[in-house]
Amino acid sequence: MMPDVTVVFVNWNRRDLLLQCLRVLPAALGDLSAEVIVVDNASSDDSVEALVGEFPSVQLIPNDKNLGFAAANNQALQVASGRYALLLNTDTLPKPDSLRRLVAFADAHPRAGMVGALLLNPDGSFQASYADFPSLHGETLLLVGLARRLLGPHFPNHGPHESREACRCDWVQGACLLARREALNAIGLLDEGYFMYTEETDWCAECQKAGWEVWYTPDAHIVHYGGQSAARQPAVKRRQLYSSKARFFRKQRGALASACFRVIVQVTSALKLMYWTLITGAGRGERRAAARMNMHAYMSVLGWSITCARIVQGEQNERPYR
Repeated sequence: MMPDVTVVFVNWNRRDLLLQCLRVLPAALGDLSAEVIVVDNASSDDSVEALVGEFPSVQLIPNDKNLGFAAANNQALQVASGRYALLLNTDTLPKPDSLRRLVAFADAHPRAGMVGALLLNPDGSFQASYADFPSLHGETLLLVGLARRLLGPHFPNHGPHESREACRCDWVQGACLLARREALNAIGLLDEGYFMYTEETDWCAECQKAGWEVWYTPDAHIVHYGGQSAARQPAVKRRQLYSSKARFFRKQRGALASACFRVIVQVTSALKLMYWTLITGAGRGERRAAARMNMHAYMSVLGWSITCARIVQGEQNERPYR
């Protein structure tokens, strides 16, 4: 018999968070039937051993290298048998009955191809859960540091007042994303050209292009710690974020929009590099260390933007991930 939902985790060196989430999963699922798949992206801690020891019934897909978020999720999605597939981060704690409520909402909205939940910070405070698609105007304001002053503190996400009611939206956070099997059959898997960031944004765009709807519901509450795997890698994080957004613009908005975005990133990064270089020379102690870290991060971004033309040219020959 087909399970109600296949719960998919992608793990990379998050043993304790993964086990913690798996322990609360039964209460979150309620009376739903479920299969659970964990894809381990070559963790160097004892995640695999701990998982097998405590949860032997969980299906494990071990990788010998870190394939990234999209590719690892696709491994599980290819073997998932549930009516729905739920992408759930290891750094989440779904509240009791939350996942049952999420599936019930999707069942009540038959055109909902994807549904996102209300995310909460560990202290129970609001965390942004859904957002509008990226635009050149919005990304420019974000890069120069004016977006949240001019457009609100949660931009480009929707704030707590707007998040009180269920609504159709552009895209929902991949930390907890429920996808209907019929929609997956229509749109295919996640685009593996995204290593990290923006892959769920692109997936939601593809979902709507295929005629399905994307919904957000506040009925399902999910605690999300956020950014655990990338928190200590600021240079890598910025480079991957901008690379992913450039790919989104090219794929969903065209080559000109992507080129404009790369120019904006290059100019603003060069200006910020000059600023942090000056601070590194003048600062002391922790201030100097922080400035040096930011300086290296923007040097990394500039290196990405300079070589991006070759990357984009290579993308034209990539196979589709369907």
